[in-house]
Amino acid sequence: RDDRGQGQQSAEPPACSKCTMDFVEKSIQKVNQLGAGGGGGTDSKYFQTTKKGEIHELREELANPKMEKKKEAVKKVIAAMTVGKDVSMLFTDVVNCIQTVNIELKKLVYLYLINYAKSQPDLAILAVNTFVKDTQDVNPLIRALAVRTMGCIRVDKIVEYLCEPLRKCLKDEDPYVRKTSAVCVAKLYDINGELVEDQGFLDMVYDLLGDSNPMVVSNAVAALAEISETSELGQKVFQINTSTLQKMLAALNECTEWGQVFILDSLALYCPSDGREAESIIERVTPRLQHANSAVVLSAVKVMIKYMDLITSQDTLKALYKKMAPPLVTLLSSEPEIQYVALRNINLIVQKRPTILAHEIKVFFSKYNDPIYVKMEKLEIMIKLASERNVDQVLMELKEYATEVDVEFVRRSVRAIGRCAIKLERAAERCINVLLELIQTKVNYVVQEAVIVIKDIFRKFPNRYESIIGTLCENLDTLDEPEAKGSMIWIIGEYAERIDNADELLESFLESFDDETASVQLQMLTATVKLFLKRPAETQKMVQDVLTLATQDSDNPDLRDRGYIYWRLLSTDPEAAKQVVLAEKPNINDDSFTLDPSVLDELITHLSTLASIYHKPPSTFITGRTRMVPTLGGGAHDDEYEESDANITSDMMDGGMGGAQAAPPAMPAPSAGGLGGGVGTPRPRKPAASSSNASSSSDSSSPESYPSQPCGNEAQARRGSEGRGGRARARGGGRRVCASA
Repeated sequence: RDDRGQGQQSAEPPACSKCTMDFVEKSIQKVNQLGAGGGGGTDSKYFQTTKKGEIHELREELANPKMEKKKEAVKKVIAAMTVGKDVSMLFTDVVNCIQTVNIELKKLVYLYLINYAKSQPDLAILAVNTFVKDTQDVNPLIRALAVRTMGCIRVDKIVEYLCEPLRKCLKDEDPYVRKTSAVCVAKLYDINGELVEDQGFLDMVYDLLGDSNPMVVSNAVAALAEISETSELGQKVFQINTSTLQKMLAALNECTEWGQVFILDSLALYCPSDGREAESIIERVTPRLQHANSAVVLSAVKVMIKYMDLITSQDTLKALYKKMAPPLVTLLSSEPEIQYVALRNINLIVQKRPTILAHEIKVFFSKYNDPIYVKMEKLEIMIKLASERNVDQVLMELKEYATEVDVEFVRRSVRAIGRCAIKLERAAERCINVLLELIQTKVNYVVQEAVIVIKDIFRKFPNRYESIIGTLCENLDTLDEPEAKGSMIWIIGEYAERIDNADELLESFLESFDDETASVQLQMLTATVKLFLKRPAETQKMVQDVLTLATQDSDNPDLRDRGYIYWRLLSTDPEAAKQVVLAEKPNINDDSFTLDPSVLDELITHLSTLASIYHKPPSTFITGRTRMVPTLGGGAHDDEYEESDANITSDMMDGGMGGAQAAPPAMPAPSAGGLGGGVGTPRPRKPAASSSNASSSSDSSSPESYPSQPCGNEAQARRGSEGRGGRARARGGGRRVCASA
């Protein structure tokens, strides 16, 4: 555990590995010595045989009348079965050994039966009489063993023979037999549910909820809960009323820890009639918070949080918050694996009731030897608990994390600073200052993450912190990641009127336009059009170059379509282009609490289960469905998006099969009233050509000027006949059009 916790900071891994190997070798030698000495405490010798053709020898040993020889033979059979050898041909010989009073031999035979009964169902019927006989044995251990084995043999042919023995065991005088029988009913229901319902076993298990033994009660609860999950009747199988509720609460204090988990999980599904009953149940459950088992603690927390919705008294809630915080904090002192599970559950708890751990943010500060998965979870919870009261502590801690050696953790820490700024408006300036300090470190990946989060801060708080743009531009040459480049380009385009050399900065990205990712190209296209709309006189050539690259030299349909849209907007109605491209952007929101309230409520009822680790309802991964968990502001199903995208793409492809897309119309020179200050004047347009002329001219490479808005037969002819050559002409003739970044 120390090696796993410290990761790469372990002092001497080779020495530790050597110590481990020495320990393993010594252990093996010791086991071998014990096995060679024939000691009764070890069975390792049964796994060391390499003999071939031993089936015949085993059959002879199984038929030996001596008990010890027979037991040795069955152990050899079990050992061979355990390592994967097929010993099913010995089924009859092993079953013949079941008639014995030796409980150890009987357990071994039952183990063999459970493994091979499904492959030998006809022979398994031979053991039915023994099961029936063993359920009437004077020894309760043998009675329970027979019932347990009956439930594990999943063969339909023998199920009906087991009903009467099971009925007797459910009413057995020994509680050990009764609790085993309760679980057997759940197993039997999984094999043949109709038989269990017809035989009245569900009612008999329900009666066990009032048993005097707490272990019987807990197993009955577990069986009914299991059946209710798979039954078509659903929750009708297990309905908790006032009487059964009191019996379950009485058994809660005396049953084992896993029995307590079963009872608490069932209580979480119960709906109290009013706040007073909820408070009463919480009072009975609260002592479970002090339990040493983390599963019991989380199950108790689940019940309490569920019932808090019915409590209206703020004083009562505050008292419960104080009681719940210490046990949750204690879970973080466990092993890293348990810490991770606890943190995933705490993540949900904080989203539902952030007040519980509002004063415990320090326990979520990462330690140097925490595994990366624990650090990441602690970071998420820190952001959720950040408030104006503790934001200074959080920022100091995050700034410290930004100097760690783990690059991914550093990136997440820098992004966490930006998320704090978006979440806490009053602390935004302090977050900006911390980010500027991190930029001064000149660490490449730190600078790039800082640029990304500053872009988000600009979106959240426009026209507040633009004074730092100069500092960002100084680090322009260090950006080499697509997201960082896209963020910087967005900032330049959005605040082009405040950056004197915005055109020069964008031109530096334009040089490598073809080599950039699609996201950077899209940002470059939009930023260039923004700059053109704000400063048209200076950026005519640049916008023409970018639009040409996007529409004629790119294979990306998204980039090409956006280029066409911008080109037509600028050529037909510049004012409309301004309204579209320079429209006010919607503010981004805090994403700390991303789960939909209804999904969060469902996940709270599944605390301490796998659903709380995945942060997805059980129906999304148990039944095999791939439905995504909806988030705040979420839209339609992802599959619907994929289908619609596929349709759009296929439509575009179908439309393009008949002929190339029409070349975009050339943009007019900017007028004095609108986009004034254009360089040069348009060349005079030639007379419109017929469709045949347009077709033949598409093969020509000479530049030709197109009308701003092609119409009628001329436009149709051009759509049908223009190919790559037509687009090349548009590119050649488009140099005269005003363009801007």
